Amino acid sequence: MCSSKCKPQKGTPKIVQINGRPVLQPKSNQVPSLERRNSIKKITSPKSPTLPPLPLPLPTSATSNYNVKTSTKSSIMSPPISPKLKSPRPPAVKRGNEAIVQEQVEASFLVEAPAGSIAAARREQVAIMQEERKMKIAHYGRTKSSKKYSSIATASIGREKKRCSFITPNSDPIYVAYHDEEWGVPVHDDKLLFELLVLTGAQVGSDWTSLLKKRQKFREAFSGFDAEVVAKFNEKKIASISAEYGIVISQVRGVIDNSIRILEVKKEFGSFDKYLWGFVNFKPINTQYRLCNKIPVKTSKSESISKDMVKRGFRFVGPTVMHLFMQAAGLTNDHLITCPRHLQCIGLEYSHQQTAAPAS
Repeated sequence: MCSSKCKPQKGTPKIVQINGRPVLQPKSNQVPSLERRNSIKKITSPKSPTLPPLPLPLPTSATSNYNVKTSTKSSIMSPPISPKLKSPRPPAVKRGNEAIVQEQVEASFLVEAPAGSIAAARREQVAIMQEERKMKIAHYGRTKSSKKYSSIATASIGREKKRCSFITPNSDPIYVAYHDEEWGVPVHDDKLLFELLVLTGAQVGSDWTSLLKKRQKFREAFSGFDAEVVAKFNEKKIASISAEYGIVISQVRGVIDNSIRILEVKKEFGSFDKYLWGFVNFKPINTQYRLCNKIPVKTSKSESISKDMVKRGFRFVGPTVMHLFMQAAGLTNDHLITCPRHLQCIGLEYSHQQTAAPAS
């Protein structure tokens, strides 16, 4: 019997243990010597790439045809994987059982791109672009609208109802406010009717914006358009009003004359309101104009009102002026049907009739 230090004879096969089992190997497939093992250990130092050696549990039948040295080198020399590139394929195995080894090695090379990688960012960017494209297509009406574009469509539909076309982006805010709050609104107060009659008469040769800016001065000059007070103005008061407020004397005299006529109408009809609204059967005339150039400067109704008021001694009450007065006092609703104020003014008169019905 030879001791453990005895070397085996040259012709005898060597017995090695793989996976705890003794395997008889031919001389050509002997495990590398101790020096070769040490050199392999030096290659697999910490300076090597971070990828761990590939665990390849091979079946016993495959060990005779697979070279351990080849598998070790393939795992060491594989390049690092970039998230931008596809996983590289391992080097081809030249000797037997290629299918088994190839599947195991390829499995170890499949590395997912991290969440914050360039590939993930690119995928997110493409998803956003596709979503934006869907929204654009929906906006043009080719598919069902998304919430974002449905709100835009709703806003655009709301903007279709524009103010009357004589209100432009360059219009003075005071004139815009007058259109939105007063013009076409039915008026039944005697003092306010008197004020509007004076303003429309003074509007000849001027414009509404200038008059609206002087409106407060007119109210102060004529005592809040109280007809009973204005009717008592004497010549001294007329001169002071003209000098202080810059109103032409003839216009001041016309206001005083109209205040006297209003007092006469009140005695006959009970109020200036009933006298004026009687011409339209106590209901506003709701026109259906789509364009401002279709609105007339006077109508048959304004002519009939003008004739009656001229007979009674009123001044500055021509057919054109009276049509302006009817628009301002809401006797006629000349807002374009595309203007939101058209229906609002109709609703205001309806509510007034509902509240006034029990009193009558």
